[in-house]
Amino acid sequence: MLVVLAIWMMPIQSKQANDSLKVLWIGNSFSFTNDIPGIVKDIAASQQMKLSITQFLKPGERFSGHLKNKDLVNALKRGGWDYVILQGFSSTPAYSTESVIRDIYPYAHTLDSLAKSHSPQVHVIYYMTWGHKYGNVRQTDYPLDDTYELMQERIKTTYLEMTHANNGWCAPVGAAWQRLTKEHPEYQLYVPDCFHPSILGSYLSANVIFTTIFQGRYQTDVTRDIPNEQAEIIQQVAQNTVLDNLRLWNIVK
Repeated sequence: MLVVLAIWMMPIQSKQANDSLKVLWIGNSFSFTNDIPGIVKDIAASQQMKLSITQFLKPGERFSGHLKNKDLVNALKRGGWDYVILQGFSSTPAYSTESVIRDIYPYAHTLDSLAKSHSPQVHVIYYMTWGHKYGNVRQTDYPLDDTYELMQERIKTTYLEMTHANNGWCAPVGAAWQRLTKEHPEYQLYVPDCFHPSILGSYLSANVIFTTIFQGRYQTDVTRDIPNEQAEIIQQVAQNTVLDNLRLWNIVK
């Protein structure tokens, strides 16, 4: 069942200081768990930024499946987007290079091209996801995703290849997840299924995505009931991960 939460705005005539930035968010449960788009919107509001977010989020969906959704394709063709966020299936970016080239890259390129053809000023953001806690839950014969560390490196490479091939921006959620896991192994970023995010994981994701858009440091009192000290640490890890390596993530004005 397609989960679509849409906020439709009037066509943009000219950008004013109080206009909303229009975001089209394409993904699945790695986005809608704990309402990551809503957290991003609230963080933005705390920094006097207005985001209008239209969501096409379907459980387990891949880029190829999203392209079969006529409502989504029509939304891209209507244009007027400032940002388009692309978040793919959690397992397949860690598969073999041959599989990724066949099953992911062409569909990401098509979505990217649709966005840029109809919204010439758009920034397409590739939402790098995270490795599963104990390696790919969809067990395959491919050994390079058997552990969290191996899976995370495969995902990182796949998203960076998509980012640079299409001249997009990368929101390095997975890299921040890896960094926070090393610095604070006591933080529980997963729910018991060992691949979906806990509220801490979702909060980290939201802060990485907002930093990718904002491109600066900030403090926010949006914490989603996470203890303040813990929320502050997560904010800092997210910001440091993005801002310390903008060239790698291809985030340039």
